[in-house]
Amino acid sequence: MNTLARRLAGAAIFSLGLAATPVLADTPKDTLVMAWQFDDIVTLDPGEIFELSGAEYGAQVYDRLIRFDVNDVSKIHGQVAESWTVSDDGKTFTFTIRDGIKFHSGNPLTAEDVAWSFQRAVKMNKGPAFILTQFGLTPENVDQKVRATDPRTLVFETDKVYAPTFVLYCLTADVSGVVDSKLVKSKEVNGDFGAAFLKTNSAGSGPFILRQWKASELLSLEANANYWGGAPAVKRVLIRHIAEPATQRLLLEKGDVDVARNLKPEQFEPLRGNDKIRIVQAPKGTLYYFALNQKNEVLAKPDVRKAFKYAVDYDGMGKTIMNGLGTVHQAFLPKGFLGALEENPYGYDPAKAKELLKQAGYPDGITVTMDVRNTSPSMDMAQAIQGSAAAAGIKINLLPADGKQVVTKYRARNHEALLYQWGADYQDPHTNADTFAANPDNADDAKAKPLAWRNAWDIPELTKKTLAAVEERDAGKRAAMYQELQREVLETSPFIIMFQQTEVIAERSNVEGLVWGPSFDSNYYWKVSKK
Repeated sequence: MNTLARRLAGAAIFSLGLAATPVLADTPKDTLVMAWQFDDIVTLDPGEIFELSGAEYGAQVYDRLIRFDVNDVSKIHGQVAESWTVSDDGKTFTFTIRDGIKFHSGNPLTAEDVAWSFQRAVKMNKGPAFILTQFGLTPENVDQKVRATDPRTLVFETDKVYAPTFVLYCLTADVSGVVDSKLVKSKEVNGDFGAAFLKTNSAGSGPFILRQWKASELLSLEANANYWGGAPAVKRVLIRHIAEPATQRLLLEKGDVDVARNLKPEQFEPLRGNDKIRIVQAPKGTLYYFALNQKNEVLAKPDVRKAFKYAVDYDGMGKTIMNGLGTVHQAFLPKGFLGALEENPYGYDPAKAKELLKQAGYPDGITVTMDVRNTSPSMDMAQAIQGSAAAAGIKINLLPADGKQVVTKYRARNHEALLYQWGADYQDPHTNADTFAANPDNADDAKAKPLAWRNAWDIPELTKKTLAAVEERDAGKRAAMYQELQREVLETSPFIIMFQQTEVIAERSNVEGLVWGPSFDSNYYWKVSKK
């Protein structure tokens, strides 16, 4: 067993709580080792990735057409595209593709690959497809609307005029990851567009190459020495799924990992005095919330929905469980987005919650099950809500499970209540309005499946208002429309939004160059190095 293997074996032993091997030295200089809870990864396919950890993986392995600047999200830069133009009528976007980019396979990246990647996502119609189909793209017309006119020219046509920035922000999303069409087509089985292959393999052109993925165990990336933007400084990145924050801290202090991603607030203070460790805070556009399935006739009653909003001790959690990890935020647009509402109208009021339950016909209270990802801080939050809600007449039975199980159940609408996170898909307010405040089809077999759909919240009038807001080109008017939408969702929805996340990362002090952006798909390892 080589040195690296011994270290990883030691880490695995610690994570399993078994007898520890002797204290290990620092990790190799050419390898970044990260401890992280990534059990929410369901697939590695950019055409299907729709959860936070998967989005971060995609950002390392796949290039996109364009990206936003992590230091100033108002700026959009080309990645695969070196430039673009917008037609006078505002409906045709023409991109010039960089020359000389190669996929990990060695195949050249052309406009045909970009077009096929978009076409593939639309035709597969998985979770993130709505980001593209909202522009009028369908499996029937996408080959004409998104096309390569030559190896370096991509044309993207929308069905009507939108704010150009809205279209461009959507094209920075995970679903726009460019796949190696030649390789993926060769892996197709029964017309699946290579989905079975890409679920556990990669076909990108990014700075890292997937070498191994073991669900809820290991994600291994190798540097792409031929990356067009410059080879990474480290040769590999090894990400271990370490479920326990205490184990993450122990491994970090011993030098067995370079980065710990899921420490609790009480674990940070002792580390601040350790000159071998630095604490990094990265404000995110990610929201912690729980939702109530409207298929449940009890939870579908307006007074019951509102009772839950008064059954949460927001400030109490903010001072303890979420201290440093997030701030109280109850509207669906994160702070920093156009039109974001910074009003938090709900406070902990168990008496008011009981009165609302009584008005709904439940003077003796109600009982509900809540699915929750068995990670920190989600499980801690769920237990705190369980306690505060009990005093309000709501008995909550918790159903902890790994992220993949929770996500699968959520997508099938088989939950009662469910606690989770939502991260913006792109840096435009429609990204959250379109999921919290729109549900064009509430049928079980609907094509679009936003969060409102997942919770069977049938809202035809609110959906119309959401669609009107995205078409408004005046920024001031548009901001006012989103504020109105947020107030209506706060008042009537089955969503209890609680916190906006601040990601807190503990790094060994010899680690440099990691980028922690405003979203998980803007966390980048490309320029990381170790002194």
